[in-house]
Amino acid sequence: QVQLVESGGGLVQPGGSLRLSCVASGSIFRLAAMSWYRQAPGKQRELVATVHSDDVTNLVDSVKGRFSISRDNAKNTVYLQMNSLKPEDTAVYYCNADHFILGKYWGQGTQVTVSS
Repeated sequence: QVQLVESGGGLVQPGGSLRLSCVASGSIFRLAAMSWYRQAPGKQRELVATVHSDDVTNLVDSVKGRFSISRDNAKNTVYLQMNSLKPEDTAVYYCNADHFILGKYWGQGTQVTVSS
């Protein structure tokens, strides 16, 4: 059984920073592509960033230069470092694991609110 548990969300002022963490249980982590998605109220869930099993990363254009994604295989953890946060980054952020055999798994989400 695979479980993903996110943490690190909260309320931050514009221009501030947060680091989200997602810990994966089970044996999925090492060979899975790990991603962060977000969903703002009234909007569809969107992909924010991905780190593949070979550490290659991809970020959506709207967060390039502000966010970074990384993984620690020894800790089964993926991180999303978010800097220079803007009000439009406000959303529930979800961790996703995509394994080519075991399939896709989601965390429960963590709320990020950027407001003064």
